[in-house]
Amino acid sequence: MEAPFTGGCACGALRYAMTGQPVEQTHCQCRDCQRRSGSGHSSWLVFAETPGAVVSGPASAWSVLAETGMEKRHAFCPICGTPVYLAFPAMPGIIAVTAASLDDPGRFAPRQVTWTRAAQAWDSLPPGLTAYAQMPPA
Repeated sequence: MEAPFTGGCACGALRYAMTGQPVEQTHCQCRDCQRRSGSGHSSWLVFAETPGAVVSGPASAWSVLAETGMEKRHAFCPICGTPVYLAFPAMPGIIAVTAASLDDPGRFAPRQVTWTRAAQAWDSLPPGLTAYAQMPPA
């Protein structure tokens, strides 16, 4: 069995362990991700929650409506402020963790980039990723 994907915030108060493989690994260039990351995109590993998935420690959250109309719930550590994961109330079985929050960020292997229509000219991503102007079709 492969080791879980573990990680958390900068101070260690908020931790997670995701079992199984991510269903997607993506860079997102939407304006919400730009603002949240302070950069041109955010990088995510998306998991379908399994019985072995664990999130522990305090989390604060705020919600925003995406351009698609879907609510996104951003969770972060209330102590150090590190963004850690994203949940979708309309899709309770899905959780996305930030690539930089992984204990081993080298496990992040992006396959796609979404919301390229909002990309900043100065935000260069690796060539060869499947690119979508918005969200990919389900």
